[in-house]
Amino acid sequence: MVQRVSRPSGRILFGLCSRPIATRAPLLAREPARRQYAVACSAHAGTTAAPTQCSPATKPPSARPAETRKSQMIRTYTSLLRTTPLILFFQHSNLTAVEWAAVRRELKKAVSAVPSKLAGPDGQLIDISGCVQLQVLRTNMFDVALKIVEFYNPEAAAAMGTTARTARGPIVHDLSEAAYQAIHGAEATPESAYSQIGPLMVGPVAALVMPAVSPMHLAAALSILSPVPGSFPAPTRKKNPGYHDPICQNGLAKLTLVGGRIEGKVFDQTGVNWVGGIPGGLGGLRAQLVHVLQTAGLGIATTLEGGSKNLWLALEGRKEQLKEE
Repeated sequence: MVQRVSRPSGRILFGLCSRPIATRAPLLAREPARRQYAVACSAHAGTTAAPTQCSPATKPPSARPAETRKSQMIRTYTSLLRTTPLILFFQHSNLTAVEWAAVRRELKKAVSAVPSKLAGPDGQLIDISGCVQLQVLRTNMFDVALKIVEFYNPEAAAAMGTTARTARGPIVHDLSEAAYQAIHGAEATPESAYSQIGPLMVGPVAALVMPAVSPMHLAAALSILSPVPGSFPAPTRKKNPGYHDPICQNGLAKLTLVGGRIEGKVFDQTGVNWVGGIPGGLGGLRAQLVHVLQTAGLGIATTLEGGSKNLWLALEGRKEQLKEE
């Protein structure tokens, strides 16, 4: 079926057809000029603004952000393990972004309330509450970083003759071939830290990171993330109503403390609670150590004095006996 032309379109077509050829020629002659001008402009623009090739053709640029690339994540995790003295591991299950925000808010509030008693190198007090972070780990990448920190020694690899070298020296960084061969050829013994912490790296894992071992800050964090009645009680509703918010409680219910790494040693939940329950913090721990050393010295002195005293009493008794005879 042939479609009929509408009345306005018919008027336009009739006007064009009824126009003389002399009047239509200039309109037709303008089209090639416009096309030639457009082609010339595009060619000129192509010669002046050529795209810059920043990467080789064999390796196109990555579409991932730098912080989520595997190489950058391994560097971050190895640096974290080497420089952070206290890390707690939590297993989490399907926390939403709002729940993470609520948990981090209450954690920051509890840690900020702890008075700063850590002295820096210059003797001034340092506040570490701003550096306490709760972050989600990539379990596979963190497992590789644990192997590198535990089984790879850059100094020993640099002394080997098989290590690849450049004009600047041996290639012994964490992503080098030497590190790869070291972690693949290493045998994890049951006493190693990797064997003890490896079973914890299952499923989604989050880490609580502290830049210093502070039992007081650890106790404040445990009272929010893993409260224990009597030792680390949770804040009351009157003191901290935000902690009892349903969103925060749902997020905390999905977190489970599975262990920690403190000063290179692996602790279970009981050990973590013991570190957080040290009375007086590091000062109290030093006082306990001094007391133990003093008690040990006093015990040794008493033992030595007891033997010599018994000998003296025996000799004095024999002397009196000889005088009587």
